[in-house]
Amino acid sequence: MRFRFFALAALLAANGPALLPGFTSSPIHAQQKLPLTLEDIWAKPTFRSASVPGFNWMNDGRYYSALEGGSLVQHEVTTGKALQTLVAATDLQLPGAAKPLEVDGYSFNANEQKILFTTETEPIYRHSARSTYYVFDRGTKKLTPLSAGGKQGYATFSPDGQRVAFTRDNNVFVTDLATMKETAVTTNGVKNNLINGSADWVYEEEFTFAQGFFWSPDSRQIAFYTFDESQVPEYDMQEWGSLYPKENRFKYPKAGEKNSVVSVSSYDVASARTVKMDVGPEPNQYIPRVQWTTAPNTLSILRLNRLQNKLEILHADASTGNTKVVLTDTSPAYVDITDDLRYLPGGKQFLFTSEKDGYQHLYLHDMNGKQLRQLTKGNWEITTINGFDPKAGFVYFTSTEGSPLQRHLYRVNLKGSGKQRLSEAGNGTDAVNMSPDTKYFLNIHSSTGVPQVVSLREGASGKLVKTLEDNAKLRQTLTQYDLGKLEFFTFKTSEGTELNGSMLKPSNFDPAKKYPVLMYVYGGPGSQTVADNTGGGISTTNYLWHQLLAQKGYIVVSVDNRGTGARGSNFRKLTYANLGKLETIDQAEGAKYLGTLPFVDKSRIGIWGWSYGGYMTSLAMTKNADLFKMGIAVAPVTNWRYYDTVYTERYLKTPQENPAGYDENSPVQFAQNMKGKFLLVHGTGDDNVHFQNSIAFVDAMIKANKDYQTLYYPNRNHGIRGGNTSLHLYRQMTNFVLQNL
Repeated sequence: MRFRFFALAALLAANGPALLPGFTSSPIHAQQKLPLTLEDIWAKPTFRSASVPGFNWMNDGRYYSALEGGSLVQHEVTTGKALQTLVAATDLQLPGAAKPLEVDGYSFNANEQKILFTTETEPIYRHSARSTYYVFDRGTKKLTPLSAGGKQGYATFSPDGQRVAFTRDNNVFVTDLATMKETAVTTNGVKNNLINGSADWVYEEEFTFAQGFFWSPDSRQIAFYTFDESQVPEYDMQEWGSLYPKENRFKYPKAGEKNSVVSVSSYDVASARTVKMDVGPEPNQYIPRVQWTTAPNTLSILRLNRLQNKLEILHADASTGNTKVVLTDTSPAYVDITDDLRYLPGGKQFLFTSEKDGYQHLYLHDMNGKQLRQLTKGNWEITTINGFDPKAGFVYFTSTEGSPLQRHLYRVNLKGSGKQRLSEAGNGTDAVNMSPDTKYFLNIHSSTGVPQVVSLREGASGKLVKTLEDNAKLRQTLTQYDLGKLEFFTFKTSEGTELNGSMLKPSNFDPAKKYPVLMYVYGGPGSQTVADNTGGGISTTNYLWHQLLAQKGYIVVSVDNRGTGARGSNFRKLTYANLGKLETIDQAEGAKYLGTLPFVDKSRIGIWGWSYGGYMTSLAMTKNADLFKMGIAVAPVTNWRYYDTVYTERYLKTPQENPAGYDENSPVQFAQNMKGKFLLVHGTGDDNVHFQNSIAFVDAMIKANKDYQTLYYPNRNHGIRGGNTSLHLYRQMTNFVLQNL
């Protein structure tokens, strides 16, 4: 259950434009403004935002490539002008086929003369997928299937471009492109038992990766994960539709249960020799990251204890498997896993971020782990390492230095000096895609009330080269709609804690009137729903839905409680070992504060949320039943004993060690307190937060003789989407709000 911040990948990876919100920075009072409709949001392209679809940097940072009409086209970055067609759609037509392949992705080899195209991609879980891959040679224009043995996963060129490694049926394979000979690196993979080269369910969900193999820089070796999940309990999720429902059984370790035993090995391509790395004798641990360093034959392995409060960086000799611990990072609560570990060219130094001084900052170490210097410092935190310029010695990073509500790009040199903001002056959020040579970066800027602007900028100065998309059409469209103004505010709780909030008022707001309020909550560790981007920190469709409710006379408010992100580790880790307690208190404090405002009807305050927010809503409606008239909980956790090991134990320890932390803030334990109108929504195909959570809560409400309404979506996963699903869901939720708040 990882909370996703403003995601550049979501904006750039899709071949089509993403649906993004837009709204004016002040109320619009012109006559005949259009009201929002549910169809505008979910069934029509009314608010689709233009971006730069399919953008991928090429080796020379002056060019990028994109899929257009089935062809792969090279563009000049500074002008956006199409320079040449690298691969025509007609080149992707197999002999005897009626039409070209329907390509859904691609990747180049190192010299960009060969390309892997993906087709018929099937998503598995959040990050995993299988596809049919084809190798295209630009010189000969030959199109060749990568393998005839079935769909493949994560096919990747070796750095020298001579081979491709991939997974299939829980094993790793490598194909020599000169002969197209396929060699099995592993042969012992078995479904629901042993996985080679891919992540198991919980690693994929909570450590956010699916591909589990990595080419060495010299192309001689492949490092790969092996997950022995034979002792992990299975979850049985039924799929409805046939005469007899189908069983979908997969390994899912719930809190306190056994995890996979994870190992890391290296395979030598020439000798076919496999060497297992020494990750220590303790099987009850995590290996959340593996990567090759820039030192010859040296593999970097992150090792994390099960309680996740001790992180070690191991350096392994890939030819012998011998390892040594070079750096240890600890916390009284937990250590978060990031992708900020960067090995610098030359094989002598690496960059690492740690929050050991209370905020996530950047440190330079030698290869023995000795800290050479702290490069950044202050009451703000780094959120992303964007790039490194080896010639000038600058590290590029995104941080919250301007405000916890904002994200901007900076750079600093390896001496810890020369720190420079590269984002333009002003507020908002910058999502950055930097060219490999750091000469340019693609910047997607958004701020409250302004649709996104996509621009190309110089890496060294941040100077604007060209605005690639300003969304003028969307801005014009927005002037036709009656949209309200989103405002940020802060307030102090009765305990003296200052919390951030956002408030969306109707465009015709009258301070002399009393308005009902719907609070939107997520509230999980490290999350934010109050932020200075186009949607105000709230997801696109939810923001637009909130605007629709504002048009119907509601004020919509969000409050970031204790435990949320961008305010340092102390604030975020206050909820450690007791999830739900402080967060629920703070949401209640928010409702009480709103009740003191002269324009709020304190008898008509509702709350809703999804996932962790569904959990928070369920707690609010039970532990603070007198404050909330109505609640909607979508896909909620209702008992942390039902959720996975990695996420849950990170914040609560195991149920064996901390039973009170699991039980004292489970909504199931407080069902008898329910007073308001309550709608519970869940997808029966939710592999993440299992339908079991809602079943347990419903059972508790029945036992307590409490009224409730439920809405379930057959075979829908945690996102509850597909076809008319979103339109249907939000129509039901809209009606529930109108009828009960």
